[in-house]
Parts: sequence; structure tokens; C-alpha cells
Amino acid sequence: MNTVEPIRDINTINDIMDYLKSVSDRDYVLFSIGIYSGLRISDILTLRVRDIRDKQYIYMREKKTGKERRFIICKELKNIFNGYIKNKKDYEYLFISRKGLNKHITRQRAYMILRDVGKKFGLESIGTHTLRKTFCYFLYKQTKDILVVKEVLGHSDVSITRRYIGLTQDDKDKLMRNLSYK
Repeated sequence: MNTVEPIRDINTINDIMDYLKSVSDRDYVLFSIGIYSGLRISDILTLRVRDIRDKQYIYMREKKTGKERRFIICKELKNIFNGYIKNKKDYEYLFISRKGLNKHITRQRAYMILRDVGKKFGLESIGTHTLRKTFCYFLYKQTKDILVVKEVLGHSDVSITRRYIGLTQDDKDKLMRNLSYK
């Protein structure tokens, strides 16, 4: 399995969002919920309209851990959702596949969407986990509170969180970039 990285450039994120919004509302909302919630793709894909309509939080039992979690729906994500679900029924999946009646897209399809967008914007290490990593990377950059990020991710140790969001590699790169023998 290849290691994926967070998208570290805010301009690239905004460009991707603008592009996706122009080509596919579904893919735009998929990308948006990933970077605004930090949910795993396996949990995102199973969301239905009723899980978010008129809600302040997303409540769920995580597939991977089996833990019950609550994620706030921030103002920007709420605005994105409102337009997207306006004419949808509560029982519908948010990310409906074109194959079958009310079936959500697969993890593989989500990966292909992100991989294709990554190629278009010159991102090499992109996958479904990139969205979660991007969320946590920017949460840390804005708050500088690694303990909160650790808790949001459900990690047992801060060192795991630092490595997960790429801070360890960033720190090494920064130190080595300035290395000089003069």
C-alpha cells in the first residue's frame, strides 16, 4: 500500500474545490466532507441525507474502531450540504452511485475520483485517506494543539499523530533544507 500525504497548500485545496464544484456536485461534497470532518472514507460513503439534514453534528459508530463518535458540522460544511440535499429524500445516500437503486459509491470509486483530481493538480501521493490527513494537518496548523488532533483521530500517542499528518517529515525536511557546511 502506498503512503498518502495531506494536501498542504490551501490554494491547491481551493482550486480542487472550485474544479470539483464545476464538474460534479457529488464529488465536490465528498471532497468537502472529507477535509471538513476528518471522517474515514468508509464512514463518509455510508452517510444518508437524514444523517445531516437539520443537524449540528454527525453521530455514528465508526466502522474501523466500532466506537461511537460525534463530529460537528461546521458552518462552511453546513452551507455546502444545504444546497446539495435540498431536493433529496431522507433515505437517500449522500453519494449515490449510478449503478443500482440508492446504492452509494464504492471506496474504489472514491479513490478513482481523488486519484484523477490529484493527477489534474499535480499531486502524487493522494488517496482516500488524503482527505482525513488534510483535515488533521490544517486543524493542527490552525490550533497548534497536537493533543486535540490526537483525540480527534483516536490515536494512542502524539508521536503517531505527528507522523500521521506529516509533521515529522515536514520537520526533517525543514532542518535538512537549511543544512550547510559554510
